[in-house]
Amino acid sequence: MKVNAQIITLCLSLLTACNPMKEAEEEADCLPDIFPDYTSIVIPYNIAPLNFEVKKAQTVQAEFVVEKIKLITVRGDNEIQIPLKKWRNLLASAKGKELNIIVSVWNDTHPKGIRYRPFSIYVAPDKIDSHIAYRLIEPGYEGWNVMGIYQRDLTSFEEKAIVTNQKDKSRCMNCHTFNNYSSDDVLFHVRGENGGTALYTGGILRKIEFEKLPPHKNVGFLAWHPGRRYIAFSSSKSGQVFFGAGEQVLEVFNTGGDLLLYDIQTGKMVTDKRFISKAAWMDFPVWSADGKFLYYCVADPRNLPREYRQVHYNLCRVGFNEATGLFSEKIDTLYNAHAQGGSVAFFSASPDGRYLLYTKADYGIFPIWHKESDVEMIRLGDGQSVDVSVWNSDCAESYHTWSSNGRWVLISSRRLDGRYTRVFIAYMDEAGKPYKPFLLPQQHPIDNILRIKSYNLPKFIRGEVKLPTDLVNTLFFPSK
Repeated sequence: MKVNAQIITLCLSLLTACNPMKEAEEEADCLPDIFPDYTSIVIPYNIAPLNFEVKKAQTVQAEFVVEKIKLITVRGDNEIQIPLKKWRNLLASAKGKELNIIVSVWNDTHPKGIRYRPFSIYVAPDKIDSHIAYRLIEPGYEGWNVMGIYQRDLTSFEEKAIVTNQKDKSRCMNCHTFNNYSSDDVLFHVRGENGGTALYTGGILRKIEFEKLPPHKNVGFLAWHPGRRYIAFSSSKSGQVFFGAGEQVLEVFNTGGDLLLYDIQTGKMVTDKRFISKAAWMDFPVWSADGKFLYYCVADPRNLPREYRQVHYNLCRVGFNEATGLFSEKIDTLYNAHAQGGSVAFFSASPDGRYLLYTKADYGIFPIWHKESDVEMIRLGDGQSVDVSVWNSDCAESYHTWSSNGRWVLISSRRLDGRYTRVFIAYMDEAGKPYKPFLLPQQHPIDNILRIKSYNLPKFIRGEVKLPTDLVNTLFFPSK
């Protein structure tokens, strides 16, 4: 009898699990109020599940339909958690097609259920790089003692540390970059005692102490030439001004600003007097995908912090000869802040060489602190602007980067709450048309709110980074 009871209980459980939920009796001619907003977006066919929550729902149901065929149905309390295997099978079926999602909600207001108007997601035939890397840190107006550079698997929800300051919580690390999206070619900088620039390539980790090499300059932002031989970097002195009133909490600025080049092969600095000058402030070097040009910004010196609103950076480009390690005589100004207004920073060149993204604010060099800052783009062939306003919001867009196939862009934005920088993903098709960005998927949507750290300098990488942790600690974080 005991066995029979167990069998009966199991059968009843299976019948309950397979029995479809009662259909909602009401219909609404509006979209459901979901978070994150995944309505009318374009996604890659290898992205992690787009789990979402519905506000004020006590029970929620989501039906996923492709070409009028219901493929899966997911139910939850107020949150839709899509099983990874079912999601991957769904995207495989929807690749290059519209995925329609029908959401129904039951709560005290709608005890018999309300069914909302379906919303669509286009599953692009273009994949996305498997990983991204970013620094997690508190905003500059808060104190910090724990930071790290992390990597996230975009095909799942797995996050791992690349390097952290757990061994010495007073240390700062930044400016991580990767050569040609390779997880085997890593570059980042550690500040403070025993600091230096970490260069990991060919399975070997080295520490470069640029400040000990003539002309003895500190390290700002790093840019690894795609040919792997050279590293361009900026050198300046940063400062902050805190405000006691108004929407802007603080202003971050750089005084001075030189551009330098390091030859990895010879271990020597290659200097050009034009880029080491008190007559101009230069910053944010970025190479073109083919390595033939270096992009950077330049401004006239000002009396800081008093004249911080008068600082306006132009976008410039100089040719580079990899064989000789020399820059060309000609320097082009691609964006003239004095004529066109504002100030530009944070550049990223598309891998096909067609476009250049930059961030524009009213003034200054750190648009992350400017509510009005937006991502903008120019077409390098003719210098014309491309309308990417769909990528922007009314609250501080800043860092950005291209995927290796040029179809996806990571955008840092504070649009959720105005305080913490989070990662959004946007699509651009072959014709150069941009589409609405979507928030980095999380296993639990509320994690986007509860994680009170900023995602700093997101970068695409093709695979998982595996640094020799023991050697990193020996070189940069030795035991005291």
